[in-house]
Amino acid sequence: MRTTCFSLKRRIAVLSETRRYDLTEKTCTIGGMSLNAARHWLSGSEEINAMLLLRRCHSLTRFGPVSIQRHPVAPAVASCAVRLRSNSGGEDQRSYRRAHSPSWRHGLAGLLAGTGTVLAYGLHKHKAEQVDTIRTPTLETTLPFPIFSQEEVTKHRSLEDGVWVTYQGGVYDITEFVAMHPGGNKIMLAAGGAIEPFWALYAVHNQEHVLEMLSEYKVGELSAEDRKKQQAVKSSDPYSSDPERHPVLHINNLKPFNAEPPPEILSDSYITPSAFFFKRNHLPVPPVDPASYQLHVEGLPRGALTLSLEDLKTKFPKHTVTATLQCAGNRRSEMNTVKQVKGLNWGIAAISNATWSGANLRDVLMAAGYGPDVAQWARHVQFEGLDHDVTGSTYGASIPLNKAVSEEGDVLLAYEMNGKELPADHGFPVRVVVPGTVGARNVKWLGKIIVSSEESSSHWQQNDYKGFSPGTDWDTVDFKSAPAIQELPIQSAITTPADGAVVDRSEEEVIVKGYAWSGGGREVVRVDVSLDGGKTWQVAPLRTSDKGQAAEPSPPPGRAWAWKLWEVTAPLPPGAQELEIVCKAVDNSYNMQPDTVPPIWNLRGVLSNAWHRVKVKIREDEEE
Repeated sequence: MRTTCFSLKRRIAVLSETRRYDLTEKTCTIGGMSLNAARHWLSGSEEINAMLLLRRCHSLTRFGPVSIQRHPVAPAVASCAVRLRSNSGGEDQRSYRRAHSPSWRHGLAGLLAGTGTVLAYGLHKHKAEQVDTIRTPTLETTLPFPIFSQEEVTKHRSLEDGVWVTYQGGVYDITEFVAMHPGGNKIMLAAGGAIEPFWALYAVHNQEHVLEMLSEYKVGELSAEDRKKQQAVKSSDPYSSDPERHPVLHINNLKPFNAEPPPEILSDSYITPSAFFFKRNHLPVPPVDPASYQLHVEGLPRGALTLSLEDLKTKFPKHTVTATLQCAGNRRSEMNTVKQVKGLNWGIAAISNATWSGANLRDVLMAAGYGPDVAQWARHVQFEGLDHDVTGSTYGASIPLNKAVSEEGDVLLAYEMNGKELPADHGFPVRVVVPGTVGARNVKWLGKIIVSSEESSSHWQQNDYKGFSPGTDWDTVDFKSAPAIQELPIQSAITTPADGAVVDRSEEEVIVKGYAWSGGGREVVRVDVSLDGGKTWQVAPLRTSDKGQAAEPSPPPGRAWAWKLWEVTAPLPPGAQELEIVCKAVDNSYNMQPDTVPPIWNLRGVLSNAWHRVKVKIREDEEE
């Protein structure tokens, strides 16, 4: 298959300043023009420059065929009939951007680093794997790269002059990638300099396929002198002050830290110990001095209200709520088995239950001047964390105003978790706890509250944590078309036995345990369990406390914030060699889980709540 590549308007310290090469009549199709043929056209150092061009032309094949399908281009461009000029004019640059930027920006630019950057990189890799490209390793191994000084690299800091960066001594022209960068314009912060400090913060970049993508934009090497200067400047690791974590946690991402406990731990305790409570961070854990901590409340008639930690503890009544928090991506791994999605590969344990204590958000808003007049124009309460990226942009989210000010909403500005001060990973010294609402709105390390007529403008409110149709892909997604996730749907999962476990026939029975929870304060009223893949069912007993303790009283209607644990002991069916154990839950609005994953699959892998299934083998007794 002849794989064509298209478009090349490269800023060209790499190309000769004195000559103009017109390759319009000679197609640059991989497999169409040989390396030897190119050498006949050029000689000396200019041959090297042309080979760099061909290498770059080849690298574009991972994007070329995809874009050609969506944006028909002139035949000369489609076949990579590239005109090399010593002066890549402004009109050329504008033509390139018109041809290539909009669709990619429409589909991907919303995803920020921390939750999304490496996800979109994975998208490019996935699409690249669908293209039958012909590798030309000789270009990579036999031709030397030009040497550039840091001064020359620094000149390339705009789309007009080209966007160059350095990484581990290499020089990379990423001009064409800027519009595709899933972190938006943040990539321009590194223009003309080293990207190592930024990757130290957005550590999700440090994966093999991301480095592979970067390598295809390489245009040169940094001079030995400037490389030494770079090595002398050590960038500090923004994650170096992160707290220690329990080694039993299964790590889905190290920086920022995202991890879940072994599932069986969840059903062992109604209240999840903070050490085992799932960890979902988007940015480095900020070090906060509780003595100087301040919480700013804005957007109310009395002007900004500033509260210290001591103020929250002494000026407002202390409220305690037992509430379950669940990540929107809980059970995403099951969606990955249907079709690859973009996101951390959470299992079934991105959910935990804790007792939270702190000031009621309603009380704080009332103290700041909230009243009926505010309700006439305000619709949302925004939260900003103290965790931030290299630009100073903080994590943010918002919830509806009526949830925030309702006496039944139970929204807390929590400073205690399970009877102790909040751990660093869970928002010390103050976090928002929004019972019944997706974990993403429960902002940690709270620094600011804003009463507003608008939702938070944060990336995580506007361009993430939203659900879409199974037919929506990254080429057609419009994040503005879907509401931000607030309440989560009915959920349950089997924590023991694990999928693939083996039960001895001599045990005669199998013990099945799990959890069930529903968002919006809806109470779980039933969990059905099947040992034969859903042909027959039995109802599992529910519990709202640890064994030996008195059960929690039934919550008021609409305020069932905590999960229920369940357990079934069932005899092993005679003759069965394998069990397909299934669970499904029902809440008091009679919402039920869907039976399979495909109808609820979505490109971000959120809201995964199909019947949970595990298969268990039965080992027959060995003959004596």
